[in-house]
Amino acid sequence: MGSPKASAAIFPLILDIEDFKGDFSFDALFGGLVNELLPSFQEDDADAADGAGGQDMFPNGTLRGPQGAATPMFPAVEELLALFKDSCKELVDLREQIDRRLQNLKKEVEIQDSKHRKTLAELEKGVDGLHQSFQRLDTRISSVGQTAAKIGDHLQNADSQRKTASQTIELIKYLMEFNSSPGDLMELSSLFSDDSRVAEAASIAQKLRSFAEEDVGTQGINMPSAVGAANASRGLEVAVANLQDYCNELENRLLSRFDTASQRLELSTMAECAKILSQFNRGTSAMQHYVASRPMFIDVEVMNTDINLVLGDQGLQAGPNNVARGLSTLYKEITETVRKEAATIMAVFPSPNDVMSILVQRVLEQRVSAILDRLLEKPSLVNLPPVNQGGLLLYLRIFAVAYDKTEDLARELQSVGCGDLDAEGLTESLFLSHKDEYPEYEQASLNQLYQSKMEELHVEAQQQSESMGTISRSKASVSPSAGQQISVTIVTEFVRWNEEAISRCTVFSSQPATLASNVRSVFACLLEQVSQYLTGGLERARESLNEAAALRDRFVIGASVSRRVAAAAASAAEAAAAAGESSFRSFMIAVQRCGSSVAILQQYFSNAISRLLPPDAHAASLEEMGTAVSSVEGAAQKGLQQCIDTVMAEVERLLSSEQKTTDYRSPDDGNAPDHRPTNACMRVVAYLSRVLESAFSALEGLNKQSFLTDLGNRLHKGLLSHWQKFTFSPSGGLRLKRDITEYGEFVRSFSAPSIDEKFELLGIMANVFIVAPESLASLFEGTPSIRKDASRFIQLRDDFKTAKLTAMLNSFMSNS
Repeated sequence: MGSPKASAAIFPLILDIEDFKGDFSFDALFGGLVNELLPSFQEDDADAADGAGGQDMFPNGTLRGPQGAATPMFPAVEELLALFKDSCKELVDLREQIDRRLQNLKKEVEIQDSKHRKTLAELEKGVDGLHQSFQRLDTRISSVGQTAAKIGDHLQNADSQRKTASQTIELIKYLMEFNSSPGDLMELSSLFSDDSRVAEAASIAQKLRSFAEEDVGTQGINMPSAVGAANASRGLEVAVANLQDYCNELENRLLSRFDTASQRLELSTMAECAKILSQFNRGTSAMQHYVASRPMFIDVEVMNTDINLVLGDQGLQAGPNNVARGLSTLYKEITETVRKEAATIMAVFPSPNDVMSILVQRVLEQRVSAILDRLLEKPSLVNLPPVNQGGLLLYLRIFAVAYDKTEDLARELQSVGCGDLDAEGLTESLFLSHKDEYPEYEQASLNQLYQSKMEELHVEAQQQSESMGTISRSKASVSPSAGQQISVTIVTEFVRWNEEAISRCTVFSSQPATLASNVRSVFACLLEQVSQYLTGGLERARESLNEAAALRDRFVIGASVSRRVAAAAASAAEAAAAAGESSFRSFMIAVQRCGSSVAILQQYFSNAISRLLPPDAHAASLEEMGTAVSSVEGAAQKGLQQCIDTVMAEVERLLSSEQKTTDYRSPDDGNAPDHRPTNACMRVVAYLSRVLESAFSALEGLNKQSFLTDLGNRLHKGLLSHWQKFTFSPSGGLRLKRDITEYGEFVRSFSAPSIDEKFELLGIMANVFIVAPESLASLFEGTPSIRKDASRFIQLRDDFKTAKLTAMLNSFMSNS
């Protein structure tokens, strides 16, 4: 806003280029132009609005008054138009000014750009030249550097050769001193007697010794004769001998100093001596000397303390658990001792791993081996240690405990650090002789336990027999276990022994093939034990059956005896029958326990043995177990047949004593026929129900089915034979049929269809006694298979002769 305009505008208007710089705002520019005019217009507009009561407004912004005169509604419009025109003109002028400036600036920029390009081209040429100069300089510097390096190498080689020559001169001088006279070490330089220069003296002595020994060896090879070799190396041989003496003396002196420092726990002095001694045989003598001087290897009381800690006052009789606790305590103490020694070794020796290897090896081979020798004294397999003192089992249990704890010790020592030593492998070698003979000891132990258990049962049976007074002392000595039943608890004890043995097998058998072999042999011991025990128990139960049979045979009497004798015999027969029934129950209990024992054996094989065996060994063990079980089943089958014999003998006795001739030939007294079973039938069924109760509970599966089927067949056959002794009236036939029905209902509990069918056919055959003679021919038309047995029944009719049935029977048989 600077210069006034000559237009009709009242207010001056000034536009400048500076107004358009920075944050330009058109609204601000416009407001600056019109703000001075608009306030007066707003006042005029307000006044015009108030005084234009009845005035009309035209579309062009003017008002019509009452007389029709037109008044402008926006009086400043002319001024604004003039203002806007002047502003536009100034804006055009400003644009032209700016365009001229831009043209000038473009020209100046082009000129400056041309100059800049020219300058850049000149600079590029200069830089290229400078770069080439730098490359030449770098090449020159590299060449000079290589030359300097070569010169340095030559100088270094020359210096090294100078030093080597100087050292060689020194060594030759020292060698001449050692070559002066044999055994004379008094004229040596002060270097070899100065305690402050021991390390230097040791280094030089080793160099001289190596040189002299190499020279002597070379001369001995190159010279054509031993005499020539002796002449050529005579002087050096003296030097070698003197150097050997000096090195020995120096080594002993250092070891003595090392011992003194060790007693005073002066680790720095020990480390210094160890470092110097490492030049002698790589420090082996120092390492071995240090390890050998440890108190646990030289103090006899340490060994006695170890033995007392592990075994206590009771020795091996303290038991595996006490031995395990003692070994744990001892091995923990050994580990702590080795750990403390490791700290000293790390601080003293330049090669601590080698020292740790020697230390751990000495611990295992001396201290641990000594305690193992006391613990694992192999018992004789010829004269076994008594079971009451632990037997072979005590040795095996302590062996397992010692092996386990010592393996743990080896792992602990390995973690502490033992260099390249295989501590676990060395530990394994300590037990090698025991592991080689382990299978024989394990089997012998199982056999010893079995024999001991059998002797224990023998004594118990003998004491029981003597206390009961049932058998004499002499008989007890022959058959001490005659009254002893099989015990599942004892078989479980056999399995427990075997399970413990198998657990040891898995510990001592590192290879799968060895494990399979040992497991098979140990399991075979169990099979033999179970087979022998169960078979023996069944045989003893069979002896009771045999004794009952002997009692029955003893009291069989003839028909022509007195009444008194017959009564005595009947009483004795009752006693024999009671003995037979008791023996039957005892055998069934034995069979039941055998089944439980075999189930335990098979379950043990499935759970514990099979997973340890490869397929071929698994199949072989299954076959061996099958053989053992078959031997038990064979003994059981023999006994079951004897049980059937015992039952049938009693059935026959009851039928013989209880069946009356009048049972099937009722007298014609006019009374109604008796439809109840005969007394003999009821006695037999009651006996069978009572005695077979134990069989039903003891037997199962195929054994039960086979036993009941055999018994049913024997009962059927025995009844047929028994009834052949009687004649039957029609009413007797009805009673016989009632007996057959009773027998049939009982044998139905056998669940044997073939037996049920036989007794049903018996019922049909009983009809031959009931029907009229003329109906017999048609009676068996539907069942021709029983005509043979039926023909024998027909002959038992009480009217067989009077009814003249012989011809009919012959015709009946011919048609069959």
